[in-house]
Amino acid sequence: CKRQLFICRHSSYDHRLQSFPDFPDHSQAVIFIPKKDNTMATAKNSRLEAGAVRSTATQKKPCSRTAPSRKSGYITLITQEDIQKAINIEAQSHSPKTVRNSHGLISAVMRVYRPNFALNTALPKKVRPEIYVPSDAEIKQLLSSVAGTGMELPVLLAAFGPMRRGEICALSSEDISGNIVHVCKNMVINGDREWIIKTPKSYAGDRYIDYPDFVSDKWRGMKGRIVRLTPDSITNRFNRLLKRNGIPHFRFHDLRHYSASIQHALGIPDSYIMQRGGWGNDGTLKAVYRHVLEEQAKQMDHMANNYFSELYNTKCNTSKNPLVFRGFFKRRRPDLNR
Repeated sequence: CKRQLFICRHSSYDHRLQSFPDFPDHSQAVIFIPKKDNTMATAKNSRLEAGAVRSTATQKKPCSRTAPSRKSGYITLITQEDIQKAINIEAQSHSPKTVRNSHGLISAVMRVYRPNFALNTALPKKVRPEIYVPSDAEIKQLLSSVAGTGMELPVLLAAFGPMRRGEICALSSEDISGNIVHVCKNMVINGDREWIIKTPKSYAGDRYIDYPDFVSDKWRGMKGRIVRLTPDSITNRFNRLLKRNGIPHFRFHDLRHYSASIQHALGIPDSYIMQRGGWGNDGTLKAVYRHVLEEQAKQMDHMANNYFSELYNTKCNTSKNPLVFRGFFKRRRPDLNR
């Protein structure tokens, strides 16, 4: 995988492309230097003010064998303060996970070319992801809305598989045998903004899913690609569909969460749910279960608070209290003869 290391992205900055042929993945680094004085001396003092540290796909360019003589000069100019400033700026507009991934790329480069340079960067704290699990009522309304449309099969594959958008778009009749779907391809966008077919995003993504008959009936007799859409078009159509039918907004990807929560409620083991959904770890499942437990906790809290409110609002007038009237709570004088 070819990558670039971007530091300080801004229109007022010029950049120099430096190839690293010795780096394991043939990475390239871009160091931005002020246009006013495009020299190595001023690069050391230039501030990383308007940019970010990001990894992106780079163009296919042959690595220059003259690079080793220049690469050390670029890498040695980077200081801990420069990296911290860039990370702070990146954190203002990107999620903690994205920032941490960017820092991981920098750390990998530094370990190769400056093994004695120990990074001590303060990274943003991880944020618990917001998981939404559609209800059965929302799913029924959604199924009624997509019936007979081009979005019916994508919704069925995602909600009752579950499959991802890219996996749905890459699915072909060659990958289906009866009711069983072999998920072995994924549609992604490349650096040229073109949709291509490649292997699944992870090792766990290559899997087999046995769908119910009402789903498999939808692809009977189809040849070639089962869904002739792109992941972006699925998202756009799905959002318009929810809005047009008055369904509360949620992501197409949340249909996978619905599938996982239903299987968990049915008592299906987590190991099978992970295998069917293509999850390499139980992080997503725990987040889904936590969301379901939180919803159940709200219902239990509501029941308890209603009971307490009724108890508090009950009139406990001593003149009307049957226990006091009957003398059960009457204070008795102690018997001194005992």
